[in-house]
Amino acid sequence: MNWNHLVKAGVSIVAVAACFAAQAASNGVTVSIAPEKSSLNKNDDVVVRVTITNTSSTPQFLLKWHTPFDGVEEALFEVSRDGAPVPYLGAHYKRPAPTAKDYYLLKPGASHTAKVELSGIYDLSVTGDYSVRYHAAAMDLFSGSQSGAAKSAGRGVDEIESQPVGLWINGRLERGTVAGSPFELQKAPSQPGMMSLGFTNCTASQQATVTSAIDAAKTMTKGSVSYLAGGTAGARYTKWFGAYTSARYNTVKSHFDAIKDGFDAKPVVVDCKCKQNYYAYVYPTQPYKIYVCKAFWTAPMTGTDSKGGTLIHEMSHFNAVAGTDDWVYGQSGAASLAISDPSKAVDNADSHEYFGENTPAL
Repeated sequence: MNWNHLVKAGVSIVAVAACFAAQAASNGVTVSIAPEKSSLNKNDDVVVRVTITNTSSTPQFLLKWHTPFDGVEEALFEVSRDGAPVPYLGAHYKRPAPTAKDYYLLKPGASHTAKVELSGIYDLSVTGDYSVRYHAAAMDLFSGSQSGAAKSAGRGVDEIESQPVGLWINGRLERGTVAGSPFELQKAPSQPGMMSLGFTNCTASQQATVTSAIDAAKTMTKGSVSYLAGGTAGARYTKWFGAYTSARYNTVKSHFDAIKDGFDAKPVVVDCKCKQNYYAYVYPTQPYKIYVCKAFWTAPMTGTDSKGGTLIHEMSHFNAVAGTDDWVYGQSGAASLAISDPSKAVDNADSHEYFGENTPAL
């Protein structure tokens, strides 16, 4: 990813920054973090070393995109400043369900360390006391075998986490400054006729395909809003969001109302430059720009993991819309998540997509 347009933090760290390992971690895997330097000068980057260790007596297969070994492509850290959360500025992706090649083998007793520059993916520009903790959580975080076998229905989310480290950052901005993301766009009021569709790095044929996909997403979203407006908590709802509670149902309803508003009343921009083997990605603090990737172009227009459904998935990620996360990918995983942890299903982007696509119809 290109982080050159981010505002760099000027920092000076004056804090106890010892390396702490988590006391307990799933499957015997522990993680620890330590700052590369305990004191930094202005305009230096905040860099931490992340070490993941298999303390068990058996090999562990860890999902690569929930590690920093090939770069950070998920919100793997929880960062706070003076007790207030600092938002993740990186991307959220729609990926296919993981297969064997997506897992990293960690042998018994083995450790692996990677360096991560936090000032590129979190806003550390304001002076204050910072707390940084590594926290990776996903339903498919571990694979039980080298083949990446799917979890049994009802099994929940796995987690690995470190103890937090404290940092004092003497930043570019004074302590107490309310600093929004440098990417945060002004929320447009929801008025009819304000929707627009723009393109960057798209050919004429790609623009035509995306336009059709937007129409498909609108149709799916309209159907979802109608279903939820009726107060129906039938098989379609429970399949993807689990057991009914009024609070969770109303959350899903508000999500789809906001997704519909995004497609109907907001300036959507689609960028076609991505060549990675993902479906698409967005930066959640940058509504309403969607980057479509290689898997998008070979997906069907409607149906499971479709072009239209992919756009619903990505629209749900924007903080200004529903702020969803990626707890699990794929239909079988999403259906299992609805059984094991409905509260996370309500926060899972693929669950929203599959509810919208509704294939097979319920």
